Amino acid sequence: MCRLRDLLAATNGKGVRIVGTILEGYARLQAAARERMHERIKAHQIEIHIGDATCENAAGSLEVRDEFEKLIEASGRTDIVIKKTGCTGRCSAEPIVGVMQHGKPPFKYQSVTPEKVRRIFTEHILNGKIVLDYLLDKKTKNEYRYQVAFYKNSTYCGAEPFDALELADAGLRAAGLGETDVKLSLCLNRGLFISHCDVQYYMIVFPQIVRYRIRSRADLEKVIAGHLVGGMVVGDLVEEEDALFDRYLTTYADIEFFSKQTRLTLRNSGIVDPESLDDYVFYDGFGAAARVLDGMSPEEVVADVKKSGLRGRGGAGFLTGLKWEFAQKAKNPRRYIICNADEGDPGAFMDRSTLEGDPFSIIEGMIIGAYATGASQGYCYIRAEYPLAIQRVEMAIDKARAAGLLGKNILGSGFDFDLEIRLGAGAFVCGEETALMHSIEGRRGQPRIRPPFPAESGLWGCPTTINNVETWANVPVIFLYGADWFARIGTEKSKGTKVFALAGKVKNTGLVEVPMGTTLRNVIFDIGGGIPGDKMIKAVQTGGPSGGCIPVGMLDTEVDYDSLAAIGSIMGSGGMIVLDEDSCMVDVAKFFLEFTMSESCGKCTPCREGTLRMYEILERITRGEARHDDLDNLERLANLIKKTALCGLGQTAPNPVLSTLKHFKDEYEVHVRDRRCPAKVCKKLIVYEIDKEKCIGCTACARVCPVSCISGKPKMVHEIDKDKCIRCGQCWTTCKFDAIRKN
Repeated sequence: MCRLRDLLAATNGKGVRIVGTILEGYARLQAAARERMHERIKAHQIEIHIGDATCENAAGSLEVRDEFEKLIEASGRTDIVIKKTGCTGRCSAEPIVGVMQHGKPPFKYQSVTPEKVRRIFTEHILNGKIVLDYLLDKKTKNEYRYQVAFYKNSTYCGAEPFDALELADAGLRAAGLGETDVKLSLCLNRGLFISHCDVQYYMIVFPQIVRYRIRSRADLEKVIAGHLVGGMVVGDLVEEEDALFDRYLTTYADIEFFSKQTRLTLRNSGIVDPESLDDYVFYDGFGAAARVLDGMSPEEVVADVKKSGLRGRGGAGFLTGLKWEFAQKAKNPRRYIICNADEGDPGAFMDRSTLEGDPFSIIEGMIIGAYATGASQGYCYIRAEYPLAIQRVEMAIDKARAAGLLGKNILGSGFDFDLEIRLGAGAFVCGEETALMHSIEGRRGQPRIRPPFPAESGLWGCPTTINNVETWANVPVIFLYGADWFARIGTEKSKGTKVFALAGKVKNTGLVEVPMGTTLRNVIFDIGGGIPGDKMIKAVQTGGPSGGCIPVGMLDTEVDYDSLAAIGSIMGSGGMIVLDEDSCMVDVAKFFLEFTMSESCGKCTPCREGTLRMYEILERITRGEARHDDLDNLERLANLIKKTALCGLGQTAPNPVLSTLKHFKDEYEVHVRDRRCPAKVCKKLIVYEIDKEKCIGCTACARVCPVSCISGKPKMVHEIDKDKCIRCGQCWTTCKFDAIRKN
């Protein structure tokens, strides 16, 4: 494996001369960026990190930033600076504010408001007292002397494995340090470190942010005695590994939601200023492109991508290296590459977050892809509903071009490549690659029959390589840390990580990135925090409108392309919606089918007409008007559309229906046979009744009823006329005495 840190040894004081003018040019670029960043760090002892992304801004981060700016100005302090970052992905806790101070651990505050800003600024920033009540995912009100995060090495091959937490806890107690002095936590590793197999644990000690490699019990005991008890860094056990480790884990390792993830795509989100080229280059940004352009042939680049096992993250999971190889071998010398950022799944925002939080990584990935496939022009196809993402990518393109990282003769390599943005009008079908290319060409966004495939005949009839945002973001990681390193993360057939938009009935909603092979249960309960209100989980829906619903009995299914397909769902672009006991599976299937039906381009009959007929059947079922053969017809029609539709949209549209019919057939049968919705969701199947024992005759229900179907005198028991009732639920919502029942 060839690591960038070794290639650029001349920049770290070792006095080694770099061979290769391209790497020399990059080394100068990075040295200048690092000098500017270090000057900034010297001038500003305190950095206030505030998320500047669509979701953070919607939650109030702009007002929070304004308040901080006023307080900084009023204080007269020149050593405090605000740094904008992308979205961390912890949606339900936004806006999140990080306070970073040299020599102290980072502190993150959740759900910050302008009112909270004033207390954070006065108590923490000016007087050094942590506002414990506001801390992100706070578990205690205790201020620890040290916080220790252990990462177990998944490739450990030594003898006598031991439990680091158990041993550390015993050692600390023997030294007179208890739970209130040191916080211990075990985090997931899943191959994130470039590990030696004899290292059993990696260990981070806050607030000094020292990283140790622990090979044995003796090593751990030495760190406990020397650092945690004695207050001195144990130099011979310090781990100098950097980049992915430094940039992310040292900032978020103390937060369970983040420490249980393995972030590759989102490695910079919430860390770097997305509008700063210096920030990106500081963390080895464009180093992978420099390495590729310095001495690798296009064939070697493709071979490494194939070796990594990277599969397209847009849904189908086609091998990226194989796709690039097809384009590379095409006869037409004019070639294109495209970033598909037309993220249309309801509830999905992975691509938007990456574009807003780390746009330079997409550009770098596309440079490498263009070099490998022989393309000189690329396009970022971004839906117009993402104005901030468009603005950030446009700014990143301009800055990269001005620095000689885009355009003619990139880094003096002789390779020419440039990028442009094209806007999508919000048609879901334009996420399909041939429809997307038609849209770029100025034609109606409709798919076409394949073959020929885009790698042979794509944009304007030329060989075209198209990958989605997440795929391009992974490419630089492969060439920074090596194809072998990337390939050991994940499963045998699904390598690397996957980002999911975790939503629905789960405590910790947001963006979650985990290695392929992580179980659904791990994602929902270990990272997502489980189901709110102590309710039971019923199912999880993956893959967006094209995915399927997975029952609770299959939560130990591993998240990878093949395992999800085997149980009737798909990985898709990464939607993951958790459904609890109050969810109606028939209604869920109808919701997703309605979306795909309305988004059908209308070109092929199975999708245009078939999804409409399926929706009509589901509508009858949920209205209590089902026919005796509806379920058989629904299943037959779904299978027919799946086999005959023209493109992926139509072929996968029946998935939510087929998966719910397979795993929740009894729920459909109750709707059809008993004209009843067990979850009490389908309005037309709900019957409202008044509990005579609880009704006090307050008349509140009668006053809000839009059709006056509730009768009764004040202080007397009321009654609902079921024939007149339109089942709007206003009475049930209004009653303060729980006197109205849903049946």
